[in-house]
Amino acid sequence: MTSNNVKPLTLGVVGAGAMGRGIVQLFAQAGHRVRCFDAAPGAAGKAVEFALGMIGRGVEKGRLSAEAFEAIRAKVSACDEIAGLAGCDVVIEAIVEDLAVKRQLFAALEDVVEPTTVLASNTSSLTVADMAAVCRHPSRVAGLHFFNPVPLMKVAEVIAALRTSPQTVQTLSELVNGAGHRAVVTADQPGFLVNHAGRGLYTEGLRVLEEQVASPADVDDVLREGAGFRMGPFELLDLTGLDVSSKVMASIYEQFQHEPRFRPSSLVAPRVAAGLFGRKTGEGWYTYDGDTRRAGPARTGPAPRAGAAVWIAPQASGRAGLAAQLSGAGARLTDDAAQAEVCIVQPWGGDASHAAAELGLDASRTVAVDPLVPLALRRTLMLTALTSAAARDTAWGLLAADGVPVTVINDSPGFIAQRVLATIVNIAAHIAQRGIASVADIEDAVKLGLGYPHGPLAWGERIGGARILEILRTLQAQTGDPRYRPSPWLVRRVALGVSLLTPEAARA
Repeated sequence: MTSNNVKPLTLGVVGAGAMGRGIVQLFAQAGHRVRCFDAAPGAAGKAVEFALGMIGRGVEKGRLSAEAFEAIRAKVSACDEIAGLAGCDVVIEAIVEDLAVKRQLFAALEDVVEPTTVLASNTSSLTVADMAAVCRHPSRVAGLHFFNPVPLMKVAEVIAALRTSPQTVQTLSELVNGAGHRAVVTADQPGFLVNHAGRGLYTEGLRVLEEQVASPADVDDVLREGAGFRMGPFELLDLTGLDVSSKVMASIYEQFQHEPRFRPSSLVAPRVAAGLFGRKTGEGWYTYDGDTRRAGPARTGPAPRAGAAVWIAPQASGRAGLAAQLSGAGARLTDDAAQAEVCIVQPWGGDASHAAAELGLDASRTVAVDPLVPLALRRTLMLTALTSAAARDTAWGLLAADGVPVTVINDSPGFIAQRVLATIVNIAAHIAQRGIASVADIEDAVKLGLGYPHGPLAWGERIGGARILEILRTLQAQTGDPRYRPSPWLVRRVALGVSLLTPEAARA
């Protein structure tokens, strides 16, 4: 039911698809009076029955009394005509993602509802100001972007267009919060907040693949098992559909005036042309039998070789843990790199080849191990451009001796986890720098909307702001790519020793 601080309202929902009926369900079970309209005859009635059916499951499971359900049923209705939305306090549209159609609807709504009625769009990608431009009262128009399935995805973006009033933002925020969801307020910018913040996982994962650093499965394994993502970027692309995701990536890049941080991958267009969309076509980055992904070929590493001489760089961040692991596997640790069969380095933001050159090591006997991912979760073993098969297999066997999986990758500045996480943190800092959303809203939007184990700035804080900055600067120096240039917001906080979670200072 609604929060004690939010009075029940009369809400209109336009659109009887998956999103529309989910919105009907959310607010009906929160105690509001809800009217649903759809231009297709009979569609609104079916949406209402579907929503009530979902709510009615609570009665079957003992979570809702029959009396409470009947009270909800009495407040939900379908409208045959748009005129049935007269008297609504808020109208939320969830129709086709077409600007011309949405504009036509908003103009028609203004002829029906009161001047004080809030008009909200569930758009995921269109500029809200473009819809408000056709309205006589643009101050009462905002975006209200839910995620599918609406009742389960506990976040909604309240999008404030340039002429949206603070009262409109407050009304929608209270409405969402009162229904048990988290309202995050975002400016009317490309991708709003959640899709904007989610660019780093996709774009950097694709960049790793472009550079032939690792396979899609290796990238996904490292990020899922080593960094804690629910799914890696290629698993997610297959789930959402590359045909859909490619348009979002291209749209955000275009709308941000070709900002390098959001540059799409050239790998995507040929795959879309080939129809490799993912699960729905049976093949994407992986192949599927229905919704079940086919297992790839098993890759087993070499057996550990006892007595192998291993040198670990003295400045390696995880030297103690590596030494314990390798010794336990039977390696013989040495302080003389010239006598070692394998030399191990642990660069931050850099690659194994540069680390070998800087330390004067034999690149054919040098490998790198990612210091960011805990050794207990998964180990990433990076080769230089010249690492021999013998050195690779010796290091691989020793690192895998205790059963923890090892991912072997080609040379890459920043490994996999470092570059992806640093990019995610940097994009979040970019969002904060532009004032698109507050730190608190960025954090909650990403955790609730994207399912990341931590908010991006909290993640940066756990790794260390200075370390994130080091990774980005090294990535930029070694690649020459402006996509890695650090956000001034991040640079300033590191310079001042301020937490990335500290609320923004007052602005003049």
